[in-house]
Amino acid sequence: MEEFEPNRLLVTQRDSAELLIVNLEDGSVSDPIEGTPEVNSEGQGGLLDVTIAPDFDESRLVFLTFSQNAEDGTVTAVGKGVLSEDETSLEDFEVIFQALPAYDGDLHYGGRIIFDEEGNLFLTTGERSDDPIRERAQDLDAYLGKVIHITQDGEAVGTNPFVEDEDALDGIYSYGHRNIQGVDFNPETGDLWIVEFGPQAGDELNIIEPANNYGWPIVSYGIEYTGELINDGISEHEAQGFVEPRYYWDPTSAPSGMAFYDNDAIPEWENNLFIGGLVSSYIARVVIEDDIIVGEERLLSEEGERFRDIL
Repeated sequence: MEEFEPNRLLVTQRDSAELLIVNLEDGSVSDPIEGTPEVNSEGQGGLLDVTIAPDFDESRLVFLTFSQNAEDGTVTAVGKGVLSEDETSLEDFEVIFQALPAYDGDLHYGGRIIFDEEGNLFLTTGERSDDPIRERAQDLDAYLGKVIHITQDGEAVGTNPFVEDEDALDGIYSYGHRNIQGVDFNPETGDLWIVEFGPQAGDELNIIEPANNYGWPIVSYGIEYTGELINDGISEHEAQGFVEPRYYWDPTSAPSGMAFYDNDAIPEWENNLFIGGLVSSYIARVVIEDDIIVGEERLLSEEGERFRDIL
């Protein structure tokens, strides 16, 4: 979901591929906006994230991520269209990027997007879950299990770390990720933070730096869903040449959606990080000091809900 005007949200419905407008003041929900892309909604696929261009007031550009059918399976795709003045349709919608290679599976699309200060997009992808495709999170010639940095036209940003490497894809910013489902900038430092699913436990909170390798699927603080160890149970990242997570969860939190608190209404929450939880059915309030997590409060656990996104 994305707030595009005060108290008005653009909201995606994953499996029905609907884009809706929700009014927080009167609780009304619009009819589905026309012109959204055709999606593959099997498994974890469908219409995923939504955000607006930094110059939305003038351009009215809306960006969507979704799982798209391709020749050899499905891909995580990014597209953009113009929200009509009457707010009933996305006009001139076009796909600007596909996270290749395609894979014939229905899991781990990632698909979170956020704009940087230069108006470029960071896109997160999953590694598509299955063994052996997940190994490609370590490969620089695949956009799976990556943080990707592209322009609003889908081109690689010229300052990306691997643009001079002939064996690497130019859009890659960081790699070795599993399934990134939350992304935001720390308002205090400007750093890009992400949260990603681990397997059985081992969900990770990371600060993203260009060219860094975050270790999946070679190391993990979780285990396989079958109970088996991952790579003989090797978990320490730094010892293997990877970046240690800033924080991880065991048992799992199944993190989805993430936002720093950047507001003076509740001073005690300044620069705290809020993360939705699916299986865990709580919102985590994470307290950070000098990039170190010093506390966690779990909110709304009594509601028994899966929290998919948070603003």
